[in-house]
Amino acid sequence: MLVVDKPAGVIAHPTGAAQSHTLANGLQQYLDERSPLPGLLRPGIVHRLDRQTSGLMVVATHHRSHAELSTAFESGRVAKTYVALVEGELRRESGTIDLPIGRAKTGRGVLMSARGDAVRARPATTHYRVLQRLPGHTLVEARPRTGRNHQIRVHFAQVGHPLVGDEFYAAGGTFRTEPPDPPAGWLPNRHALHAAGLELAHPITGVWMRFQSPPADDIRGLVEDLQVRGRVDVLLSSGT
Repeated sequence: MLVVDKPAGVIAHPTGAAQSHTLANGLQQYLDERSPLPGLLRPGIVHRLDRQTSGLMVVATHHRSHAELSTAFESGRVAKTYVALVEGELRRESGTIDLPIGRAKTGRGVLMSARGDAVRARPATTHYRVLQRLPGHTLVEARPRTGRNHQIRVHFAQVGHPLVGDEFYAAGGTFRTEPPDPPAGWLPNRHALHAAGLELAHPITGVWMRFQSPPADDIRGLVEDLQVRGRVDVLLSSGT
């Protein structure tokens, strides 16, 4: 198995018109360069991150490990931790968002929804805690207990705090008709979500393993900018 720190903008595996420059393509080259029989080892994508989500992914390189890891993810025996920068200021220091998620009734098949009219909604639970309060924003740690598509993005948007830069999900379970205006210094078409932690049992030995990745540079940079803005606001309000 391999654990990869995926940058934002990289697709996990070939799909549609994107048949090259994916994570799977890069991993295949990596494995071929280390094998006397190129093509013998194949990367098995066990779970996915959205294209614009950065952070940790585990990839199987063996049939047995692929089966074991897939079962672990499906049965919830993997702990995942994300760092997200959301719009607005959360009232509580920690909490749980427990809202079923299903397909959105929008005619755009990729979108998910936690609204009452979602199609074939399934239970979804996300625990969170506030890491830092910033001007007009909150940096949070999110721990999804289920693995629904777009879960963290959908949950925070539904409760009124969409992720910074999210191209699809807006406050209150609504959907954007055009990309949001990014904060100064933020890249367009990138939501502020990073897979920062991954805990799981080794698929062969059973040893419990923990992996960590610090938030991506762009998220750290925006947080620092907001910190500076907050200090300036304090100085201005104090008249100094």
